[in-house]
Amino acid sequence: MVSVETLGENMRIERSIETTAVPQRVWPLLVEPEAILKWFTLLESFEYTSEQRTGVGATFHYEERSGGRLMKLDYRVTEWLENERFAFTLVSGPLQKDDQVWRIDAIPGGSRVTLEEEIELSGGVFGRILLALSVGRMIGRHLQEMLENLKKTAEA
Repeated sequence: MVSVETLGENMRIERSIETTAVPQRVWPLLVEPEAILKWFTLLESFEYTSEQRTGVGATFHYEERSGGRLMKLDYRVTEWLENERFAFTLVSGPLQKDDQVWRIDAIPGGSRVTLEEEIELSGGVFGRILLALSVGRMIGRHLQEMLENLKKTAEA
């Protein structure tokens, strides 16, 4: 499932995939750097930048290539419920706002993994146009591949 909606100057995206993997198998794929790099096709690097590697308050940096452009992003973990929820907010980067919540719901026969993301680019109207193009490109070219990679990795 993919839904995209505009909320004023922000854009909210929700993406889900179902897998036969249990939540305990999916969780490390969302929080361990080596595991994330296996399925997140746009990511070029991921590293925790604080001594704290787990829980609320941990910080991390990642570099993502989108539309031929390398984005360097820093985040702070705002929610950490093992095997259930992993949320973080943008601390610095080219986006004005980027709040993400990864949710793992146990379902009969496995898990449903859902990403809820709210994004805003700086730059007024121009920023919103870039946001729409970037999100459209991501959904069009990379989203299905990324979700399928997460599923395959979780089920391996």
